[in-house]
Amino acid sequence: MENSTSILEQRVQQLENSLYQAKKILSFEEACAFLNFSKSYLYKLTSACAIPHYKPSGKMVYFEREELENWLRQNPVKTREQIEMEANAYILKNSKRR
Repeated sequence: MENSTSILEQRVQQLENSLYQAKKILSFEEACAFLNFSKSYLYKLTSACAIPHYKPSGKMVYFEREELENWLRQNPVKTREQIEMEANAYILKNSKRR
């Protein structure tokens, strides 16, 4: 019985995830689930204007899914390989100038 409950929970989670992909505008609670943030942390981000959000009536908070995805992608961390490639390209470029 426990295994079937686990499978059911996984399927419900998959359905919820697919709904987030289909929706363009997310409520506060949906954004928390989409970002996997606690309500208090997301509230802190919105009150500090650190995350893009909308307040059409001045009270309820909404988020655009695409903006949240872009926000998550800010400040990417480069791999060592990327850094080495950029360093080599910089050295080659500047050694030709001399």
